[in-house]
Amino acid sequence: MAVEVSDAPESKRYEARVGGESKVAGVAEYLRTTELIAFVHTEVLPEYEGKGVGGALARTALDEARAANLRVLATCPFFAGWIARHPEYQDLLYQSRSNVSD
Repeated sequence: MAVEVSDAPESKRYEARVGGESKVAGVAEYLRTTELIAFVHTEVLPEYEGKGVGGALARTALDEARAANLRVLATCPFFAGWIARHPEYQDLLYQSRSNVSD
């Protein structure tokens, strides 16, 4: 089953559709600045859970963040967990300077 993901900046979210359907199967909502994108909520409709929709949302959104040279703040538990399981994306994570000791 092919999952197509597209950015809908007017809605501040990525949208996933499955198999050419017009129905949105899942979304990843975000807040974006010129330097940072914060993923705040991800939701997949129950009938599409376990079919790769969430992973496709995460991979597409993170690949686009990398291409745009954005840091990522994963406040959404799904994104945080997905990045933890995919170390190739951990370099995108925003590191707060307040955590640095003098």
